[in-house]
Amino acid sequence: MSNIFASLSDVDAPLLTKRVTVNPYRHGAFEIWNRLRWDLNPESWRSRKKLKAYKDRYIGKKAVIVCNGPSLLKNDLSLLEGVFTFGLNKINLLFDRSNFRPSCIVCMNSLVIDQNSDFFTQTRLPLFLNPYGMKIIKHRNNVIFIHESSQRKFAQDCSMSTNYGGTVTFVAIQLAFHMGFQHVALIGCDHNFAVKGPANLTVTSGDADNSHFDPRYFSGGVKWQLPDLPSSEFSYSMSKEAYEYSGRNLFNATDGGNLEIFPRIELKDFIAI
Repeated sequence: MSNIFASLSDVDAPLLTKRVTVNPYRHGAFEIWNRLRWDLNPESWRSRKKLKAYKDRYIGKKAVIVCNGPSLLKNDLSLLEGVFTFGLNKINLLFDRSNFRPSCIVCMNSLVIDQNSDFFTQTRLPLFLNPYGMKIIKHRNNVIFIHESSQRKFAQDCSMSTNYGGTVTFVAIQLAFHMGFQHVALIGCDHNFAVKGPANLTVTSGDADNSHFDPRYFSGGVKWQLPDLPSSEFSYSMSKEAYEYSGRNLFNATDGGNLEIFPRIELKDFIAI
């Protein structure tokens, strides 16, 4: 911990670089500029059309969001055969030891897109990516870019924008709602990280990663951002409210972990719903 704080002057520490005043005019101007810049890009219209095609496509069905915590390895992923699944970020690191393949992959972090660009460039799996990915990944039919708004809201329709909410899991939850899923469960969402430090601090990885299902996940000196667990919890609370208000179900089927906002359920029992 002391090493992390000693190096604050040498790394990106968002909390320390924020302006000391709250300026709604500056915020409003940024939101308009951010939106117009995206709308003027032809890719925004292609991606929005694709997102609209996904709207309510899976009404009444179930989905599982496959998160990247160490507990993911405790799951029998063969149970997911025939179930729509959202893989996150570097879920492809699991492919060399499992026959499991997600129905799609969601990745919103620019550092992760850079690090996983080789896979994202060649995979045929549907991808939902931060528009940053346009710098690396050429337009393909299986690629959809999702605009980010700074408004802390739950997007029931993701075709305009979503809020990233401190975690890619929140985007996947919004996408599942957008697609119409009635029952959604998380697995591998440990909500706990071995490395501690200020939220969103960009750090350099060590030799092995103990915070994810694969020690290669963030390793070998790559950059990654420490989690913002309070922001994630706020996003999860919004998700819980949105699903409950709409008569849908959002469960936590993780084996262990520290996330207690959603009702717990065994994965096999969720599959049997």
